[in-house]
Amino acid sequence: VQLQASGGGLVQAGGSLKLSCAASGIIFRLYGMGWYRQAPGNQRELVAMISSGGQTTYTDSVKGRFTISRDNAKNTVYLQMNSLKPEDSSVYYCNAKISNVELWGQGTQVTVSS
Repeated sequence: VQLQASGGGLVQAGGSLKLSCAASGIIFRLYGMGWYRQAPGNQRELVAMISSGGQTTYTDSVKGRFTISRDNAKNTVYLQMNSLKPEDSSVYYCNAKISNVELWGQGTQVTVSS
């Protein structure tokens, strides 16, 4: 079982990045998928999630700027991040959840310069 996140990097404020998380070893379409982030000294926080049925939820600070989506044929969840702000800088983690099972991927660093 593996969640492989990619797509992080350094971008200027106002720019865009698209994160990807490829899952293997699970029946992807059955899992709710999410993106979390954790900055140094802060708790890990939910950024966005998408249910197995495609319903989406966003934390208030990213609404209108970030879009989560999933491609069940590719076992991949995406996070399109637009209008990035320095406060979006963090390590972003992919999460898969079903019932009482929760899986985490490795983080991918996003740094937004002002």
